[in-house]
Amino acid sequence: MDIAQLQRQKLPELPARIEGLAALAVNLVWSWHRNARDLFHRVDPVLWRLSQHNPITLLNRVNPERLEALTRDGDFLGRYDRVMEWFAVERSAVDGWFEDSHPDVPTDRPIAYFCAEFGLHASVPIYSGGLGVLAGDHCKTASDLGLPFVGVGLFYKKGYFDQRVRPDGWQEDGEDAVQPERTPLVPVDGPDGRGWVTEVEIFGRPVRIRAWTMQVGRAPLYLLDTDLEANHPDDRSLTSRLYSGGLPMRLRQEWVLGVGGVRMLRAVGIDPAAWHANEGHAAFLMLERLRESVTAGTVITDAVREIRRTSIFTTHTPVPAGHDHFDLTDVRDCAGEAYLADFGDRVDDVVALGIDPSRQDEQFHMTALAIRLAGHVNGVAQRHGIVSREMWRHLWSERPADRVPIGAVTNGVHLETWMANPMMRLLDRHLGSGWNRARENAETWDAVLGVESETLWRVHERLKNVLITRIRDEARQRWKQTWSEAAQVVAGGSLLDPQALTIGFARRFATYKRANLLFRDIERLRRLLTDQQRPVQLIIAGKAHPQDDPGKEVLQSLYHFTRDPVFEGRVAFLEDYDMHLAHLLVQGVDLWLNVPRVPLEASGTSGMKAALNGVPHLSTLDGWWEEGATAKNGWTIPRAEASDDIDVVDGADAGHLYRLLEEEIVPMWYDRDEEGVPREWVVRMKEAIRIAGRHFTSRRMVQDYTERYYVPTLRGDPFVDDPPLG
Repeated sequence: MDIAQLQRQKLPELPARIEGLAALAVNLVWSWHRNARDLFHRVDPVLWRLSQHNPITLLNRVNPERLEALTRDGDFLGRYDRVMEWFAVERSAVDGWFEDSHPDVPTDRPIAYFCAEFGLHASVPIYSGGLGVLAGDHCKTASDLGLPFVGVGLFYKKGYFDQRVRPDGWQEDGEDAVQPERTPLVPVDGPDGRGWVTEVEIFGRPVRIRAWTMQVGRAPLYLLDTDLEANHPDDRSLTSRLYSGGLPMRLRQEWVLGVGGVRMLRAVGIDPAAWHANEGHAAFLMLERLRESVTAGTVITDAVREIRRTSIFTTHTPVPAGHDHFDLTDVRDCAGEAYLADFGDRVDDVVALGIDPSRQDEQFHMTALAIRLAGHVNGVAQRHGIVSREMWRHLWSERPADRVPIGAVTNGVHLETWMANPMMRLLDRHLGSGWNRARENAETWDAVLGVESETLWRVHERLKNVLITRIRDEARQRWKQTWSEAAQVVAGGSLLDPQALTIGFARRFATYKRANLLFRDIERLRRLLTDQQRPVQLIIAGKAHPQDDPGKEVLQSLYHFTRDPVFEGRVAFLEDYDMHLAHLLVQGVDLWLNVPRVPLEASGTSGMKAALNGVPHLSTLDGWWEEGATAKNGWTIPRAEASDDIDVVDGADAGHLYRLLEEEIVPMWYDRDEEGVPREWVVRMKEAIRIAGRHFTSRRMVQDYTERYYVPTLRGDPFVDDPPLG
């Protein structure tokens, strides 16, 4: 489908002078270009906010008279012309960092990046949390750098789920349906006019697969969908919702993603040179490629070696429950006899690729499959690399962990997506308008330390006021529309004080993330929050997995405190955490809290996003923070003495947490000069920006993947294989 046809389907006819807004609206590149975002904001500021920054919704709802008026607004037209000039270059450019750095590397065959979820923008809610947002940032950065790149995922028409918290604090999981007409997604035409592009067999039944695509800057993203009349009714819902239906549904979804994803790329004429599985959910793509090679006549040992040479696998969790595994018989039945027969007399050896020898559970482990079939394997932080080598060294016959070939690429976040516009404008004024093009120079970020402290503090105050105002507005709307009790309005943050030290905690409600650690000593916390001279308030957000009752119980226990008058409305829980709310939180709170139980945090990226906005970090020494902590950009809870008793460890960590808040953090935040600026605190804000900008952006992350894994694969460099057993 050409761009003109796409615009006609999604958008009304616009005045000729500003018709370029339509092309911009259907490419997600606008979402990380601040002048493009500002342009849509200027079309109608109120509608822009009400649409949650969705330009397709905005342009469909704006008054046509307003659009005509803009064609006579000289200031708007000047901004429009500059954005359109940039957009033309952005769409047509075939070079960039990748071309400049590696002119000898072929670009005719791309990197295929598979992930079960992609968090690109709140208007396309096909993500649950950190994994998806990381994948979205990866795609955006691949576009920025000019990589030959294509993303592959699933189109969940009902999204993840829409969180509602009952008055008793129990999370209810509602619908969060995606409206394709309000997204840049368009269906890919199937061959001979069919409604699907490929098919797979699942448990003995053919399942047709449709593909949707959208442009993420220069990077296309393809999403697979089984909701077709040609499919059995039970198969139409396979891709309806992210992470739903338990293991039986998860197995089917991952078969569609891996096997169907490879076949979809073949059907649309894309022949990748490198294949990147982002987490074990996508590991079946390697099995399908192995089947292709064997059926083409390649000896299986040679086929395995070639799959390994061209495959990258990133593991994202050190938590055993986070690694998918399925009943071995179910995997065989899902694949079907015809599929397995393609492997001939080696079928048992192929199935054994998913066996974890450390377990006697007759399970097929997706991470084991991925590690055995990927020649490049990495964790997502240096500590996570160490933990992963220890965790999986039994696949190499218990060799010493330091000899296990699992590396690490520390995660990063997309600066243009997560740094607030006012913060970027401040850097424009202080560092010069070209600072973003020179951000790979350490001197650029070192210069942040010279930003005028009062100016930085005033920018932060404005961002904090935006957050508090939006929270209050949302509480009023929910009171009007859905809430039935006044206590819910208080729980939603209506009494938050913009003059109080505000701590943000927004994570998935998994028990190891310990959202309740700060509530371990209720009386000590009450004194901290309700101090008349130096009050503190806590904003909490996040969802528990629909099948995670222990996580829901933690959420429920915390919600009770938001309704308890003893805390004076200084604990708020914000429902339905998504990317839109995440932007407000990481840009507007004073301190970011992250207290996972060590060493169960793989990386954690929310603190990086906050740091880019000058928000210091308070965390246990795990994930990225072990690399990022400098003693000047936040505070670290020291490691507790090793103990098999979790309660002992949690008690020690909670004690350190209270002490840091009482003795260091709260006094520093309230220590103001004659201009009302907490000078020592602002020093930590500057250091937070400096360290995050230098070391923890997705630009550095994707460059690391490119240099270590993508370029050697694309170039066909000699491959030194070190396969695990099996």
